[in-house]
Amino acid sequence: MGTAMAGHLLAQGHALTVFSRTRSKSEGLLQRGARWVDAPARLADASDVVFTMVGFPGDVSDVYLGEAGLVQQARAGMVFVDMTTAPPSLAGTIAEAIKARGAQFLDAPVSGGDIGARNASLSIMVGGEPHVLEAIRPLFESLGTSIVHQGATGAGQHAKLCNQITIAGTMIGVCESLLYGYRAGLDLETMLQSIRGGAAACWTLDNLAPRILARNFAPGFFVEHFVKDMGMALEESRRMGLVLPGLALVHQLYLAVEAHGHGCSGTHALMLALEELSNVRLSAPPAEP
Repeated sequence: MGTAMAGHLLAQGHALTVFSRTRSKSEGLLQRGARWVDAPARLADASDVVFTMVGFPGDVSDVYLGEAGLVQQARAGMVFVDMTTAPPSLAGTIAEAIKARGAQFLDAPVSGGDIGARNASLSIMVGGEPHVLEAIRPLFESLGTSIVHQGATGAGQHAKLCNQITIAGTMIGVCESLLYGYRAGLDLETMLQSIRGGAAACWTLDNLAPRILARNFAPGFFVEHFVKDMGMALEESRRMGLVLPGLALVHQLYLAVEAHGHGCSGTHALMLALEELSNVRLSAPPAEP
């Protein structure tokens, strides 16, 4: 996702400096004119606005708060934007450290997966000062079609967790629908043609159900990252005194997917765990209902 997003900024004519832990992932950007640096902190030396998107909360903490992190290089007037899905409390800690150096911080996680990143159609949920968002809104508009200010620091992360809770419930519904239709002897393509046009219509049906039928479990968003996100949502819900049994169930099923070695598959690999429970595989001829 990050490569596609950075490419949109480059295509808009912005001077782009990049760092990733695996340089080969940035080669296409470098060939198009981006500049490489060998450490995150050096991004701040070369930039007025720094976007970060990494894997896990520990990575976010290291990139910003580590011994050679971005906070140490922050200058007055700079803007830092973290687009990783991470705990709201971590966003608050980073924002305080950044503001102490005269710079600004936005938490701005995204939804839309690899398709949204490639098509610059991401939904971007922003927490932080509204005037900072407005100052760099044109950059966000290069990346997404929905840029919504959710509130103070951390609010973007809370909104993203709402997004992930919704996806969790939708994903199990789509997978169970396919299993049911298969066992009932339906042609699944024909069945999907009908339900996509009714009240069940959703992004997951349109974009991930076809991948399931093709047995293409390549990631648009990694299972291991989704497990992380659901875990954060469950932790936040406990802190707020909420009981979310649907989310807890799907989280457990995804842990099973991960335990079977599919942590780096796409989130639609939930189907693999559900097939295991019912001893069904969609690619095999269905048994008589």
